Amino acid sequence: MRGNAALTVSLGRGFPASYRLASVGVPTAAPISAEPGPESGWPERAERARLHFVSGKGGTGKSTVAAALALALAAGGRRVLLVEVESRQSIAQLFDRSPLPPTETKIAAADGGGEVVALALDIEHAFLEYLDMFYNLGFAGRAMRRMGAIEFVTTIAPGLRDVIVTGKIKECAVRVDHSGERVYDEVVVDSPPTGRIAGFLDVTQAMGEIAKGGPIASQADGVSRLLHSDQTLIHLVTLLEALPVQETADAVAELTANDLRIGTVIVNRANEGFLPTEIRERAADGDIDAEALRAGFAEAGITLSDADFDGLVTENVEHAATLRAQDASAAELKRVDVSQLYLPALPDGIDLGGLYELAEHLSAQGVR
Repeated sequence: MRGNAALTVSLGRGFPASYRLASVGVPTAAPISAEPGPESGWPERAERARLHFVSGKGGTGKSTVAAALALALAAGGRRVLLVEVESRQSIAQLFDRSPLPPTETKIAAADGGGEVVALALDIEHAFLEYLDMFYNLGFAGRAMRRMGAIEFVTTIAPGLRDVIVTGKIKECAVRVDHSGERVYDEVVVDSPPTGRIAGFLDVTQAMGEIAKGGPIASQADGVSRLLHSDQTLIHLVTLLEALPVQETADAVAELTANDLRIGTVIVNRANEGFLPTEIRERAADGDIDAEALRAGFAEAGITLSDADFDGLVTENVEHAATLRAQDASAAELKRVDVSQLYLPALPDGIDLGGLYELAEHLSAQGVR
């Protein structure tokens, strides 16, 4: 027996009547992670930004959050570009599509007539485009590709890879059509994880290792100005666990020291607390009134075997202990002076419908 029922029927001594089995499946308390932090919701500075980098410790769901953010920003008729830079085809998987080409491809519609366009950046394709655009050397690039030289060049000069990728992102962000209108209202980038995001965005240092002048240096300078402007924000995805919270705090400090703007911290997979704090604390210590719990089941006409009953009690204790640990992580996260957003854990996992559901949660918190 799993899900909300297992969370709402854990009856202890003094359990309020309103939390008895009649309310099975109905959340009776606010999400445990929804306690106010330094600031909650989509900050005003985020409404002015047009380029959003989404990063996070591996396993926090940053790719999922980036996709949901793109859908939320596209609502109301906007055109949003969702970019991935790690060649993992995560966008295709999230939107249930076949592998995407390294060109801009519409992948989803949003409320109000908006749309999300995807770009799965490929370093070889971007490098060929770069050579053709700045040096008129498309033919040479194609020859290099046939010889496998592009991967060799970008491997021995990893900073060049980041310069080319961020340069392509900048080109998309500032591109205008024949009438002078922006092609994209917003650009969302599924970025490298927090351990690498600062280096990825530090194109000035990367250029110091490659070239002192010429088109590459000129492009990097333009990219750097955009990345360090109010038009660009970095959003960090975390979980209410000790290691992700610590890595988030470290990333905020490092990025801020590099004069990069932090937009929000997005707490992903936030568990809902269905029990009052007092009862949750007792349950976390294993203090479950088994007799009262059995009586509650009997009152509701539910019969459980001893094995099922023991499993239910164990699940409640484990869940309560998890929530208590999340309380501690939430308290640590409050020390990070950044606006916070919250996304729930979806019981059925992430599919296309789940992405739209997460986008609705973001919209409800002011993302627009």
